[in-house]
Amino acid sequence: QVQLVQSGGGLVQPGGSLRLSCVVSTLKSSMNTVGWSRQAPGQQRDFVAFITSLGSTMYADSVKGRFTISTNNANNTLWLQMNSLKPEDTAVYYCWYRGTNGKEYWGQGTQVTVSS
Repeated sequence: QVQLVQSGGGLVQPGGSLRLSCVVSTLKSSMNTVGWSRQAPGQQRDFVAFITSLGSTMYADSVKGRFTISTNNANNTLWLQMNSLKPEDTAVYYCWYRGTNGKEYWGQGTQVTVSS
């Protein structure tokens, strides 16, 4: 069983920065893909970014150049550094893990609010 525990998030002014973290219990022990998605009120959950165990990354166009995804396998942590935040980035952010069998596991979600 893969466990994901998120932290970070909160309220930030437009143009500000936040960093989200997600401890993934099996991050360093297997081939996998981990990433972030977000869900705004009344909207579907959308892809934000992912990183593979080989270090390949992909970002949604809406966050490219502003968000950076990274991992620290030494402490099983996935990060999402968010810079130049906009009000439209307001959402609940979820980390996720996908193993080689395609099964997905999700974190509990954390609220990010961008507002003046």
